[in-house]
Amino acid sequence: CNPLAYSHPYTTRMNLQGRSFLTLKDFNADEIKRLLWVSGDLKQRIKHGKQYLPLLQGKSIAMIFEKRSTRTRMSTETGFALLGGHPCFLTSQDIHLGVNESCRDTAKVLSGLCDIVLARVYSHSMLEDLDKEASIPIINGLSDLYHPIQIMADFLTLQEHYGSLSGLTVSWIGDGNNVLHSFMMTAAKLGVHLKIATPKGYGPENSVLQEAQRLSKQHGTQLVLTSDPMEAAHSSNVLVTDTWVSMGQEEEKKKRLKDFHGYQITMQTGSVANPDWTFLHCLPRKQEEVDDQVFYSSRSLVFPEAENRKWTIMGLMVSLLTDYAPQSPMPKF
Repeated sequence: CNPLAYSHPYTTRMNLQGRSFLTLKDFNADEIKRLLWVSGDLKQRIKHGKQYLPLLQGKSIAMIFEKRSTRTRMSTETGFALLGGHPCFLTSQDIHLGVNESCRDTAKVLSGLCDIVLARVYSHSMLEDLDKEASIPIINGLSDLYHPIQIMADFLTLQEHYGSLSGLTVSWIGDGNNVLHSFMMTAAKLGVHLKIATPKGYGPENSVLQEAQRLSKQHGTQLVLTSDPMEAAHSSNVLVTDTWVSMGQEEEKKKRLKDFHGYQITMQTGSVANPDWTFLHCLPRKQEEVDDQVFYSSRSLVFPEAENRKWTIMGLMVSLLTDYAPQSPMPKF
């Protein structure tokens, strides 16, 4: 990060211990900044300072995965272990949420066996049901509606690269999916303008859009929706895309590829962006979404972004389970 020698008193005193993390809609600007601060602080101390910090010693996490993942599993499992805790990975072979045992019973059982749950599920309502019945924090590892842990990694990556977040313009060019929804619940709170280009019929959920418009007005940021990728990219600092065909949408692939024609991010897209433009993608990536020239260029932050999945999930787990106070000065946001 780019630390400055000052700290916001409210952010310094904040305690998020015991909270669940289902959507960034539930977290205000100072709370999100606090999570980013803790994440950057742990990265500095552990990766660069070579310190051993067993902050989660004696604790365990249940990781429920209805959907496979490389980054979510590796970042959570290695991160929790690095902090001295014990991760338990559960697939649908081990635990069938709401099928062989009710969600209510599973939540109560896990509350007595571990300290925190990360669940990567198809339906967001499953997370809400778990959270309602559990007495321990529940983390959204991805749902059909939101992917908040990805957005924490994205904003830590941008904060590290640009030195601050406020005033940046992020342009989303692609599907109106769960990752976009989480951007929409977060950007305005950090002073970030958001431009969204989606093909007609593939825009964000209306309820999410209404909340994003409210947040944009409250925080004085721009929120632009268009179906023209070049319009969205114009004067932008960050170009972002994601898969056009999510897990569970395979039967729609042919139609989606046709509907998203012209949405591939290339150097031509970047030619109308700000001179300092960078590129993000939460991975895995397909070539139709972004070409090799952009993806493997010096403008691409995708691999630092992937690594920051680890530091931000560590920062989140530490914040929800302990009263840890960052040792470094609060960075500029």
